[in-house]
This record gives sequence, structure tokens and C-alpha cells, in this order.
Amino acid sequence: MLLRSSLRGVRNSRAFRPQIFPSWNSHFSTASKPSCDPRYPPRALNFIGGAFVDSQAKEWVDVINPATQQILSQLPLTTNEEFKAAVSAAKQAFPPWRNTPIITRQRIMLKLQELIRRETDKLAKIITAEQGKTLKDAHGDVFRGLEVVEHACGMASLQMGEYVSNVSSGIDTYSIREPLGVCAGICPFNFPAMIPLWMFPIAVTCGNTFVLKPTEKAPGASIMLAELAKKAGLPDGVLNIVHGTHDIVNAICDDDDIRAISFVGSNTAGMHIYARAAAKGKRIQCNLGAKNHGIVMPDANMDATINALVAAGFGAAGQRCMALSTVVFVGDSKSWENKLIERAKALKVNAGFEPDPDLGPVISKQAKERICGLVQSGIESGARLVLDGRTIEVPGYAHGNFIGPTILSDVTGEMECYKEEIFGPVLICMKADSLDEAIKIVNSNKYGNGASIFTTSGAAARKFQTEIEAGQVGINVPIPVPLPFFSFTGSKASFAGDLNFYGKAGVSFYTQIKTVTQQWKDLPSDSKVSLAMPTSQKL
Repeated sequence: MLLRSSLRGVRNSRAFRPQIFPSWNSHFSTASKPSCDPRYPPRALNFIGGAFVDSQAKEWVDVINPATQQILSQLPLTTNEEFKAAVSAAKQAFPPWRNTPIITRQRIMLKLQELIRRETDKLAKIITAEQGKTLKDAHGDVFRGLEVVEHACGMASLQMGEYVSNVSSGIDTYSIREPLGVCAGICPFNFPAMIPLWMFPIAVTCGNTFVLKPTEKAPGASIMLAELAKKAGLPDGVLNIVHGTHDIVNAICDDDDIRAISFVGSNTAGMHIYARAAAKGKRIQCNLGAKNHGIVMPDANMDATINALVAAGFGAAGQRCMALSTVVFVGDSKSWENKLIERAKALKVNAGFEPDPDLGPVISKQAKERICGLVQSGIESGARLVLDGRTIEVPGYAHGNFIGPTILSDVTGEMECYKEEIFGPVLICMKADSLDEAIKIVNSNKYGNGASIFTTSGAAARKFQTEIEAGQVGINVPIPVPLPFFSFTGSKASFAGDLNFYGKAGVSFYTQIKTVTQQWKDLPSDSKVSLAMPTSQKL
């Protein structure tokens, strides 16, 4: 109750911060401003060479609570010298870290997962304050990242090479996986804990060092994860954090000492990063935008399907790259539509710390304006607005970036609201006369993150699974994101690169293969030199 009261009643971030970020003072600095100014927000610190350090940046950006517009902290636009210092720290830490026994690296991950479990509540509160999602959803954010840390704890098995004895007379060949060197990660705002944990745990357990750029909108979870990694025993310089926006992103792309980049975010930013970094010869993996579809067959279980569509369409205020944002009804849709509206109207929109909200605000006023603009463009193009959440009012949070569940029906493929990723609590409904037509609609879309079908027909499910062009397929599962021993397998315009995040592909991304061919034999004293191309018979 004290926490909720502070969110509603307190309007300056210094009074607010101790409620949300207990024992977090070491990650922020107020030293550069007189203590007599209580309104001055604390400033986030970079994490370089194992220490939290003040930035000498001349420009700062505000970290704003999207439910209240309260400034929680300020983030530095890190200087080029500070960025270089972080890369240098990672470069210097690489030789001893790559030679650290893999079992030791695993043990640090085991300790890190223990610390994350212990601090999940605190991490979730930071996420809710900065990003706006509900506390329950913020706990899920942390937990899905934690699963990747747990997966990294088995790196000794994941990083095994291959061995063939006696490939030719007295000759053996084997392969080993070796780390790349300094790697970097660039993170989005929608999963402040999960996405960093997709990146650095796998990278560093493979033996790399890492420079992480958190989202400038919700950096707190990344900062706390760095502290926990240090407590877990990660050596100084193995993980570094630099804050900033496009200048730091470009510096990461251009730096000759950075060997690989992981990115999650928009197509515009992702393709810029892919092109710029590829031109420097870097290895890159980019998870990009999405327009995930759910095909609903007439035989689908109505209650279970409606629950799935509502949860996957409106959860996290629609700010998930795997949000199920488009429904394609095969056959008559009227009864489905009525149920969908009824279930969506029952959802509770409120600030994330309030009791039992279903969805919180979107990340910023600019995001709200964009979402509302795309809804309006759909209406003007002929879509039918059957549920409008654009003018919702949340008592006590008049300045929050809230949008209630919104449903557009009779949407067609040429509409802007369909072609663009809305990234808000907006569900788009389309119609198809057959499963073949529905599959054609999905496959015609440029994105390929995920797609689902809801049916009781095994034949329909099999046809969908075989013919659909999406990386992650759900059968009666609305958000088919695989657990970390698989990989996040987006495709088409939803992914740029050759190796996906986590799982076996993630280990391959952060390592390079070396093959060794060896022989141990005494040659006869009268042996002659042969300049012919060696073959397996003549080696």
C-alpha cells in the first residue's frame, strides 16, 4: 500500500526513488548538483571495467514513468572517450576470461541465476516504474530472461566440438568452439530484463566479453543486472554498460574491436545497424518488427481461443514483438467478434503498481500518438472500429500514456494499420473464406516472427504448420516463443542475420569453429617430399 501511495501522491523523483529502488543509490549520482535542489533527478552511471562511474556527458535524457510522467532519473549520452574506455576494458579482460575454465564460467552463471531469483521483486519494480508494464508482467519479463541464464549454466555441453579418430592413416581431426572477443548488445524498451539476458549470459559464458547498451527509456534493470553479475563473480571488464542513443549505436557498429552485435528493436534501426556493422565485417543478429497472425478456424474452442486472443493481443499493452496483433477468422466471424469485444471490455487498465491491472500504459506520449494515428488511418481507410480505447481515463493518472483495448474489424491487406506494426493494445480482425486464403494472407505479409492457428482439426493444423511462412508456429498456442534450449526463430523481415538468439544458434553466434588435424608418427628416414595435393589416402 505504501508503494502504491507513493506512486500516486509523490511528484518528485528523489522522494519517489527510495520506494521503488531501495538500496539502488550506488547506481546513480547526484553529486554534480547542489543537494538543496530536491527536484533534481539522479543521474545513471555507466559500468566500465567493473565500476559504476559518473559520465562527463554534456547531454542527458530523462527516464520517465509512463504512468505519471514523473522523471525518475537522467541518462547520459555517453562520450566517445567513455565508450572507448568500455571497449578497452572489455578487450583487456578478454584474454584471461577466454582462458578461464568453462566450468568456472558456468559456476558464475549459476550464482547469477541465484541472485536474479533473489532480486526478482526488485527488478520487477524497477521495470514497472520505468517501462509501465504490470508488476505481474514485469515478473514474467525477469523470469523469461532467467531461463536463458539457466540455459547458459550448461555451456560445457553446449560448446562441445566434434572428433573423428583415424580419418586417414594415423590422423585425427577435431573441432573446437572458441569465443570471438568483444561483443555488444543493443536493447529495446519493451523487455528491460529479458532482452539483456538473451545477450550477455550466453556471450560471456562462451568466453567473450561484452559491451551492453540498454534502452534509454528503461535502463534500470540492465544496471541492476550488471551489479548482480559482479556479485556473482564476473571479473572486471567482462561486462560493461554504456548509455546513449544513436551516437553510441553508431560507435558500436564502427568500432574495430567489437566482433559481433546483437540487436532487438525496430526494422528501421535494425537494418541501419545491420548494414553499417556488416560493412565493417561484424557478425550480426537482429530481431526486428512483426505482425503476428492468429488464424481462427470455425471448429476452434471458443472460450479458450477468445482468452488466448485477448491475452496475446492486449498483454503488455501490445508492446511485444510476439504480440498476436492480427486475427484472421475463417468463415463467419460475428459471434467471435461479439465475444472478443465482451472479453476485451472486461480488462482493467491501470498503472502497473495498482491492484490487479491487466495492462498498463504505453511507453511514451509519442508512442501513444503513433498508435492512435494508425487506428485513425484504419478508420479512414474503411475499417470498422468496434472497440475504441483511445480516450480512456484512468483515475489518479490523468497524465499517463494509457490506451485501452482497441479492436478494428473488416481490415484489409492494403491498409496502413495492417502493414505497419502498431505496437500497442490494438487487435486487427480480418476475414477469409478458407484456410488456404487465410494462409495466403499471412504469407503475403512481409514479417515472419510468429503465427498461430486455433483449431481442433489435426489436418488443418498440419497444413498450417507445413505451409505457413513464420519462424515460430503455434497450434492452439497464441505466443509460441520457444524455451531457451531452442532458439528464437523469427524469419523474413522480422530477422536479419544467419544465427538466431539463444539455444544452439546463440552459442554458434558467439563462437567460431576451429578444426585441428593432427598426426603423430615417425617417418622413414628415406621418405621423399611430395608436392601433390594430399588426399585421405596419401596423408
